[in-house]
Amino acid sequence: MASVSARNGRLYFDFRFQGVRCREYTKLTDTKANRQRMEATLRKMQAEITLGRFDYAAYFPGSPRAKEFALSAATPTGVSGTPAFKVFAARWVDQKSIEWRASYLESVRTILANHLLPTLGDMPVAHIDRDTVLSLRTSLANKPNGRPRAPATINKSIGVLQTILDEGAARHGFTNPCAGIKRLKVRKHDIQPFDMDEVRLLIDRVRPDYRDYLLVRLLTGLRSGEAHGLRWRHIDLGRRQILVRETFTKGQTEYTKTDGSQRNVDMAGPVLDVLTARAERMEAETNPDAYVFATRSGTGIDNKNFCDRIWYPLLRHLGLAERRPYQMRHTAATLWLASGENPEWIAKQLGHTSTEMLFKTYSRYVPNLTRQDGSAFERVLAAQGLTTLAAQPTE
Repeated sequence: MASVSARNGRLYFDFRFQGVRCREYTKLTDTKANRQRMEATLRKMQAEITLGRFDYAAYFPGSPRAKEFALSAATPTGVSGTPAFKVFAARWVDQKSIEWRASYLESVRTILANHLLPTLGDMPVAHIDRDTVLSLRTSLANKPNGRPRAPATINKSIGVLQTILDEGAARHGFTNPCAGIKRLKVRKHDIQPFDMDEVRLLIDRVRPDYRDYLLVRLLTGLRSGEAHGLRWRHIDLGRRQILVRETFTKGQTEYTKTDGSQRNVDMAGPVLDVLTARAERMEAETNPDAYVFATRSGTGIDNKNFCDRIWYPLLRHLGLAERRPYQMRHTAATLWLASGENPEWIAKQLGHTSTEMLFKTYSRYVPNLTRQDGSAFERVLAAQGLTTLAAQPTE
């Protein structure tokens, strides 16, 4: 809804035009008289927008937005009303953002700013042809520093472009030039889980304030965001379950990756022990919304900070091959498989809707299967002495 607002004591217009949210600032101070003047102007603008007679440049002649709208209106495209790609993309993001998680919205904006707009920004969407898309894909193959860009990154950028042009084709009646362009082949990488000796080493040698965190991640298969978004109200010690309901990524708490990621993870004995002891130390019942694993200020753990200050230095110190924290999730899965646990139980623990992904990802780790429910894993942990970890003092 259009409005007149103030920032730093100066008034500005906040309205939408051609599906794009626009903010135009003035030099007027925030007084009652100035607000009344601007509100009268805003009503006139809204009427002209409704009637299709609004001239952006007449109201805001020096605005960059005025130039964008003028360009999209003046460019001969052969398709009536086809805007410049940057104008259409901004409108598309604004309209679709309500459907997306904040992390995905940031990813789309980064792809647009760094990969698509520099080349396509001023082109009318109907003038982007197959040759332009293929040339763009080729140019994306190398980073500015000369290093090759990963095929998966290129595919993601072209995928965003294809989605935008799908919408453009539906609205303006042209053929999407991305249709039929094959995705680049992405090299398959083997997973790099830790073995049981490495698990013990990681837990024993990490900083004491991160010992519980690593143990929980290595023995539950939680993703980084799931572990960082875990609150005490998601811990059911009575039923020995972790309720995965939220993620914490880049300073924001969000819904999980997918609906299937909403799950209840059974706790092995060591996990139950460390979380029980931690709950008592942190008086979890008094603040169920507090994060189980938090910074000293009480906020969720920042993944980049954890990687840079804790994770990679620990791997280097121990002489272990560098790998992403996500390998802790693979570690839990392979330990369960090595224990002979039921594949359906393991898939449920990981948040998979079926065992298909489990066998596809971990095929070489699948032994002769038994039909258990977590007890086999408990026996392996006991044999390795991991049941005594919860008794170790923490700082």
